[in-house]
Amino acid sequence: MKISTRGRYALRLMMDIALAEGDVPVRIKDIAGRQDISEKYLEQIVSVLNKAGLVRSSRGPQGGYRLTRAPKDYTAGEIVSSIEGNLVPVACLETEENECPRHRSCATLRLWEKLAEAIQSVMESVTLADLIGWQKEMEKKKK
Repeated sequence: MKISTRGRYALRLMMDIALAEGDVPVRIKDIAGRQDISEKYLEQIVSVLNKAGLVRSSRGPQGGYRLTRAPKDYTAGEIVSSIEGNLVPVACLETEENECPRHRSCATLRLWEKLAEAIQSVMESVTLADLIGWQKEMEKKKK
């Protein structure tokens, strides 16, 4: 399984909004400049995040995007899966009931289930606040 650029950029976009000073909406143009990502690409991503209720938009000259909750209340898994869909490593784990005709006799299925659990565990244990903290640590080390 590979997280696409859309999933990775969604995390960066959310971090950028969260790092904004105060309760001022953040413009896509500003995020694009700071993150070196195309505005059009970010607009596609933020549209999905907005529909998922992770950000809210405001219009007008002072418009932009804000988080709908505190950074500690978002998980990396929630953000990435809103863009990517489920984060399972193989197709046979995509549905609640495994529809693979070999699932009863497939020894590798246990491996894929363990991997899916590990991915889910990590993605749900890391919050947007954690990512922001890690970013600030890295910035301190640069100085």
